[in-house]
Order: sequence, then C-alpha cells, then structure tokens
Amino acid sequence: MSKYPGARPGGDATLDCDRTEASLRLVVDKIPALVHTALPDGNLDFFNQPWMDFVGLPMERLLGWGWTSAIHPEDVDGIVGRWRACVASGENFFYECRVRRADGEYRWMAHQKVPLRDEAGGIVKWFGASIDIEDRRRAEERVVRSERELRLAIDAVPAQIIVASLDGSPPSVNRAVIEFAGLEDRDLHGTLEELVKRLLHPEDVDRLRASHRAALAAGTAFEDELRLRGRNGDFRWFLFRLVPLKDERERDRVLRWYVIGSDIHERKEAEERIVRENIALREEVEKTSMFEEIVGVSAPLRSVLAQVARVAPTDSTVLISGETGTGKELVARAIHKLSQRSGRALVSVNCAAIPPSLIASELFGHEKGAFTGALQRRQGRFEIADGGTIFLDEVGELPAESQVTLLRVLQEREFERVGGGRPIRTDVRVIAASNRNLEAAVAQGTFRADLFYRLSVFPLEIPPLRNRRADIPVLVEYFIHRYSRRTGKKICGISKASLDLLRSYEWPGNVRELQNVVERAVIVSDSETLSIDERWLSGTPPAAAPEGTEQTQAISTGEKGAIESALLDTKGRVSGPFGAAARLGVPSSTLESRIRALKIDKSRFKSLRPAPPR
Repeated sequence: MSKYPGARPGGDATLDCDRTEASLRLVVDKIPALVHTALPDGNLDFFNQPWMDFVGLPMERLLGWGWTSAIHPEDVDGIVGRWRACVASGENFFYECRVRRADGEYRWMAHQKVPLRDEAGGIVKWFGASIDIEDRRRAEERVVRSERELRLAIDAVPAQIIVASLDGSPPSVNRAVIEFAGLEDRDLHGTLEELVKRLLHPEDVDRLRASHRAALAAGTAFEDELRLRGRNGDFRWFLFRLVPLKDERERDRVLRWYVIGSDIHERKEAEERIVRENIALREEVEKTSMFEEIVGVSAPLRSVLAQVARVAPTDSTVLISGETGTGKELVARAIHKLSQRSGRALVSVNCAAIPPSLIASELFGHEKGAFTGALQRRQGRFEIADGGTIFLDEVGELPAESQVTLLRVLQEREFERVGGGRPIRTDVRVIAASNRNLEAAVAQGTFRADLFYRLSVFPLEIPPLRNRRADIPVLVEYFIHRYSRRTGKKICGISKASLDLLRSYEWPGNVRELQNVVERAVIVSDSETLSIDERWLSGTPPAAAPEGTEQTQAISTGEKGAIESALLDTKGRVSGPFGAAARLGVPSSTLESRIRALKIDKSRFKSLRPAPPR
C-alpha cells in the first residue's frame, strides 16, 4: 500500500509523490523567509527560491558549504565554528552575521536551525530559516552610539553624577566621581549602600536619611549640601540635587534616582569663615574693653604708635609687654587694623582666663570624642582666625604642652586638633602680650626659651600711665564724654583741683584704673563739673609679684584672705568698676584664675554683708 493516501499502485504512486514534493517546494518558495535544510553532517542540501533570489546565486553554488561564499569575510569563521559545534552537540543553532545581497550590499541576517530527530533520537535532518534584521541592527547601533555619546557627554560634564537604581543593580557614576573619589572596579560593582558609605561623610549619611525621609519615600525631588570624600581622604562640600525617575504606568513607583552634584566647597568655606568672623566680632563687641580708640599725645605714646605703624603692614609676630591696664589689647587691635589682614577677623584669647586643661581645645579645637564632653567636633580659635590675626593675651600663662603646640604653629604653620591625627594648615598672624617678665620666666624654666624668641620677633613695650602724664587730661576728657553720654548727664569738664590730683597720682592700675575712677565720678556727679574724691585713689600700687612668678597683683602674703575680703566688700562681684578686681588692682581674668586656684567659692559672698568698721 502506498504511504500517500489516494495514490495508485506503480507509476501513479511515484507520480503522486513527485507532485506532493513539488507542491511542498512551491509552498516553501512562497514563504517570505529564507528557508534552507541541511543533512545530519552539516552539509546544506536545499535553499528555497527567496534565498537564491536574495544572494543571486543558483542552488548548486550554495549546496554543501558553498553558501559561505555569500557570508561577509569577517563573519565566516564565526558562523562556521558555531554551526560545526551545533552539529556535533545537536543543540539548536542561532547566529547573526552579514550576508551579501545580489546587488553586492551586505545585510545583517539572523540564522536559526533546529534538528529533526527519529524515534531513537538521532538527527535525520536540519531545518533552518534566515531573517533580515538589518533595520533592527542599525537601530541597536544607533542606540549604542547614542548611549556611548551620552556617556562621553556625561563624563565631560564638570559635575558629580550618580544614577542609583532601585532594582538592586550597582549604581552608575560618571568620570568626575571616579576621579575625585579614587574609585576602583570593586567600588563600582558594589551595592548602593556600600557606595554611599564610601563617598559621603558619616554625619551626612544619617542626616540625609533623617531630613529627607519623606521626600525619599514619596519620590519627590530635593536638594541638599553634602560632603564627599576625596581620594586623599579629605571631604569637600557639594550641592546635590536628587531627581527621581518613575514608572510610566505606576506613577508612585521610583525606578531610579538621578543625583547631580556641584562643587561648593569654596563658597561653603567662605560662609563658615564669615560665621566664624561674625562670632569673633560679636565676642569683641560684647567684650568689655577699656578703650574704643587710642587716646594720647605724649612722646612715649607717639613712639609706640610709630613702631606700630612700621610693624603693622608686615606679617611679623609681635610681643607686647607692659603693666596691667596699659592697653596692650588696644595696641594689638591697632596693629591688625593697619595690616593687610584688616578685612579678616581679629580673634582675642585671654590665656589666663581658660583652665589649663581646656586651653589646647580652645586654641586648636578638638575632634568628636577626644575627651569626656566632646560631643561634636569643634574648631579652635586658630581655625576661626585663619587669614586674620590672633591675639594671645597673658601668653605667659600657657601650660607647657600648649607652648609646644604654639611653637609648632609659629614654625611650621600647622597644628592638630585635640584627638585628631591630621595636620591642619593655618595662615594666622600671631600677636602676643604679657604683663609678666617672660625673660625671667625663661630663666625660671616656666616658659620655653625657643617660644619666647619666636614670639619676640618685634617686641613692643607699652609705657605705664605715670610715664605719660601729658595724656591724663586728654584721657579724662575722653572718659567724661563717654560715660556722661551713657548716663545721660551733661558734664562739661573737671575741676582744676581734681585734675591736679589725677596728674600727681602714680596710677598703679594705669589707664584702666583712671577709666574706673572717672566712670565712678560720673555716676555720683550732680553737677556739670566733675570732681574726684581723693579717697578713691589708694596712693600706693599693689605689691608686685616677684619676677618669674605668676603675676597676680594681689597681696602676696595672705593672698587668699585679701581676695576673700575684697569679695566680701563687693558681694562676690569680680569685674566692673566696683568689683573685687578693681579693688585689688588686677585684671578680672587674673583674679578669676586665682579664685579657682585657691578654691574660693565666690558665690557664698553674694548674701554676706561686710563687717561694720570698728
């Protein structure tokens, strides 16, 4: 029986078979695809008419391995190697390569072959088809070219660009981020969280999450100022804008975040410098200084001012010496005002008013956790004064370890914060002052000789008021005007007897003492002519401390009793014209230091009344 239904025996069956095969060939030739077949050994044994029309070659030129003549020379080895491998393994064949069209143009084709197997699993035939994919390949190349051009453009942008996907894939960064942060391949293949920890300052990571939690959850754009770690470990400030890309169908679903950062480090430093200078300025304004300007016409004062005019334009370190109350800080401010640094901050530090355990932190700052109570990083006065001038009053009171650090600042222009390990460069002019005999302190071993010589590049000696008596009338007039305006009184001048009294007095407390006396007189005055009570002038200066020891200006014998007596009379008040410091003729900061050293509780005197005179 014939295997073809309806076929007649003999020649008719063969005829019907030929007709069926011809019909199938006709159908295959009409398929709008390039169809071919191959034998189990890989030799191609059939190509349909569209195949032959496409390449412009007859069947006999294509059979076997002849078809390779129509493949682009650069693609022959690849497709032949892949085809032989599939013939050996029996797996489906797929390969894309270029095929020469009849007009000589090469076009990209996708070739696919699948095996036909018998009941035993052996391959009896391969059936294949080829599809023109030229348009798709060109579109892909355009996309790849566009992506490459876009990548080149993004890498050329002088901004930090990060693309953070939320599907778990590694974030993408541009060349600016890689070069700034010194990223390596392992950094680029890590998670988003790993990259964030690698790039951002730890404090900014926590703040970013806390401050923008709602925006991150809602997928709304926002911006913030963040610090990025550079390849050298230093952080720089950047203004980052974070913009979300959302799913077109699920509008609430964020696919990725685009992060663009601009370097604002110089602007941020300028802002912080302005803040620091404003703080320093506010401290200067709030500070009770004894002068608003230099007042006087005497020859000794003119000599000092001439030296000030010479040294001010330089950056030389100045050491101002003189008795307490002579106006050393005023001279320091004059030097700064006449210098090229006058547009920056003048930061004053009274070294005697700060406990020895805190002086290093006050001057040079500290890192978070450097000591108990250091809850955050703090900038010291040298950082605040960067670019300007720092005035170290009573520099002779510096403890030994702070003297070493100050010497390093003067020699190398750098220091380290307390608890820090990284040197910080500084550009600060140092002006120091002391009412102690520092040369004697060097001989006593309480002050470093090398630091003394570094500080005294340009020494200035401020004359005491008793050596510039010609300035007393001018100073009195100045203080009368100052305090009468404050109190709202109309005082035209001072009586001749009072002025003669002031001229003849020795002024152990110098100009500060004169200021206090005039202020007191203005307060109690009821007339337009000022009078001075002779009882307000002690007549003798306080006992001077021995050279090379701490200058307290208080009574050396029975010092604690003298301080307590003064506190009792002033009800515990230390500063001001009627405070204990004025009574003892010492700076209030020095007296505060001695009160701490002698462990005197000044608060207990506030409620006590002085004993009545006997």
